Amino acid sequence: MNKKETTSKLKKYWQKFWFIVWKDESFKGWIFSIIFLFILIKLIIFPGLSFITGTSLPLAIVESCSMYHQADIFSNFDTWWKAHESKYEELNLTQEKFEEFRFQKGFNKGDILFIVGTNPKKIKIGDVIIFTNSVSANPVIHRVMKITEENGNRIFSTIGDNNNGQLSFEKSITEEQILGRAVLKITPFIGWIKLIFYEPLRPENQKGFCEEN
Repeated sequence: MNKKETTSKLKKYWQKFWFIVWKDESFKGWIFSIIFLFILIKLIIFPGLSFITGTSLPLAIVESCSMYHQADIFSNFDTWWKAHESKYEELNLTQEKFEEFRFQKGFNKGDILFIVGTNPKKIKIGDVIIFTNSVSANPVIHRVMKITEENGNRIFSTIGDNNNGQLSFEKSITEEQILGRAVLKITPFIGWIKLIFYEPLRPENQKGFCEEN
């Protein structure tokens, strides 16, 4: 087979593949499209983003209501703050200071966040970090409220904006536990496409849409 015939054959295969993946409206075409997109995201897009961002988890779905703020962009910050002020008084944090933070109106269950790897030495009070822990299988996304140092290493303490207090495992987070820092909310609620399959397995108090604590 000469070069011209090989090129022609490859072109026909490509056209057939392209039709099945993007233009075929049959059930078979739909299945092929799903498989192709999964492979594309899993083996190309996600590894590429991991390399660029410097973290193994460049995109994170918010799986709980611990950072919820009365429907996010529609919420009244002053009203939310009054409901949570006592919690932050114990942390010596004022409303004026909180308003300077990124994600000052929190985020909702199902939101997708863009995560970047970060030098622990550059993390500040108010940053939203994602970290591993020994209690839950999935990483947690909470806001840094306190930073101390032990033997030259930084120890972080976080809290969920919508939680009434700290969870035991977030009072002492080491540098090694940190996967990255949230810098952008890419899209709201789209993560529910994945979360909906896990909802039946959640405890009753963790199911469904968010409400303020």
